[in-house]
Amino acid sequence: MHNFRELKIWQRAMDLAVEVYKIVDEFFPKEERFGLSAQVKKSAVSVPSNISEGAGRATNNKFRYFLEISIGSNNELQNLLELARRFNYITQERTDKIIDEAVQVYKMTLSFYNSLMPN
Repeated sequence: MHNFRELKIWQRAMDLAVEVYKIVDEFFPKEERFGLSAQVKKSAVSVPSNISEGAGRATNNKFRYFLEISIGSNNELQNLLELARRFNYITQERTDKIIDEAVQVYKMTLSFYNSLMPN
């Protein structure tokens, strides 16, 4: 088992989730509160949440499973942010910046995933 708070991927994913929340709350229209806004927030929270949940599992195989879910949530987040840009809720520049950060978290998570030997 791992202490998730010490994992750089979790720390970075937490920062990403906070930034996504700020963007959604500031720029998305209020009528999207139960639609796209909620879905974007849910996917952003899922990235670090699955890292932390997996870190508490007894085997690397189980941890890897939760890292896969985190990676999938990261992909979903990137997709939803691109949709928000296409709906003109956020600018291209803001979208690029937050997606770039999501990609960095994705790469770090994938690298960590590959470093965990199955057992």
